[in-house]
Amino acid sequence: MKLVRFGEAGHEKPGIVDARGQIRDLSGTIPDITGATLSAESLSRIRAIDPDTLPLAPDGQRIGACVGQVGNFIAIGLNYADHAAETGAAIPAEPIIFNKAPSCIVGPNDDTILPRKSEKTDWEVELAIVIGERASYVGANEALDFVAGYCICNDVSEREYQIERGGTWTKGKGCPTFGPLGPWLVTKDEVPAPQNLSMWLDVNGERMQTGSTKTMIFNVAQIVSYVSHFMILEPGDVITTGTPPGVGMGMKPQRFLKAGDVVSLGIEGLGEQRQRVVAFEGSALDTSKHHKGH
Repeated sequence: MKLVRFGEAGHEKPGIVDARGQIRDLSGTIPDITGATLSAESLSRIRAIDPDTLPLAPDGQRIGACVGQVGNFIAIGLNYADHAAETGAAIPAEPIIFNKAPSCIVGPNDDTILPRKSEKTDWEVELAIVIGERASYVGANEALDFVAGYCICNDVSEREYQIERGGTWTKGKGCPTFGPLGPWLVTKDEVPAPQNLSMWLDVNGERMQTGSTKTMIFNVAQIVSYVSHFMILEPGDVITTGTPPGVGMGMKPQRFLKAGDVVSLGIEGLGEQRQRVVAFEGSALDTSKHHKGH
């Protein structure tokens, strides 16, 4: 299934994509797409519904992040061998874990707001895992049992904040609008080979990233297992799993986003995103004018 959330920010309704690519309104069945509705049992109940019996979502609706009320938003750094090579970094012996702030999560087509005084905001197309069952100390051989599905994440990153300001990477990863998720949450039954998905990202129509999840150093099952040894993963948590080469930081000379740029990205079977980059305008608290229709 392809699950989706649509409507104004903060008031999204749950939906399902039918066989013709139309969004059907699930709000008469479930209140939202959150951890509470992502268990295998709950997804089975949704799967039993004939989408054609559900009302169509109104035309022109904004697409929100494909999962709401995210608790943990975890990211894995330097997880593609070819990306580590472009940055000159050693292959990690164990996964690098950092946090993205859940407050940075936005819809897949909402604007990306450059942080105040930012000069090094970068792009990263990534496969994100959405957790469906509570996971603690799970083995890699059983880890996929705890996964509800997958989506696209653009792990937008401010490289000066991340690398040059001391401390952890987290400070360059959680700025407002730095976590677009979606357009869809695709359940794992529709993604039988998560380690063989092509992925791409363009800036202003110019191809920057071309890659595949097959070059991941630590695969989806290993990541879920590993993270579950350091924290309890709750249903609805999101783990974004690293990016292939082609980020601005790895270019010579380096290249970063500026106001007016348009970033487009996609992963095989998971849809596409499109963000317009806009300047910081005094306050990032009210981002409603930066939310776009689908």
